[in-house]
Amino acid sequence: MQTEVVLAIGGNKGDRADFLQKAMDALSRQATLVGSSQIYETEAWGGVATSGNFLNQVVLIHTQMDPIVLLEVIQGIEEQLGRTREQHWGDRTMDIDILYFGDQVCDTPSLTIPHPYLAQRRFVLQPLAEILPTKKHPLLKKTTLELLAECTDLGQVSVWNQAK
Repeated sequence: MQTEVVLAIGGNKGDRADFLQKAMDALSRQATLVGSSQIYETEAWGGVATSGNFLNQVVLIHTQMDPIVLLEVIQGIEEQLGRTREQHWGDRTMDIDILYFGDQVCDTPSLTIPHPYLAQRRFVLQPLAEILPTKKHPLLKKTTLELLAECTDLGQVSVWNQAK
């Protein structure tokens, strides 16, 4: 059975656009790529990253994997793209987070779904609202647009302009 999964992908080190494309290519080899938001340029969140703005995107896939297997797959993709885990919320070539896994709720030491910071991050909510504006958060019982309207994160989030 296929499950609809929403992922957030992004990074701020190296050729950010190339890493996004490589992540999309790798994901499409592991699951069915259904859709994606535009690419957004965003300020770092969490006050730790220092290597400049991130490029972020929300991606919709269909997969038959269970959440833990998918987590292992995306961590492998991150590693292939040079991700190192030196500092929590630090600079990175690629970060892939599971935002939603169908309507499942999961809380284990290695994985929490829905993503625990989803409602606090404008850089996730804005691209998510582009592709799934009426998706309801299974715990908060609010749509993406409602969560975005209530989000107190004031970080800059803008559609990325490749020409810059």
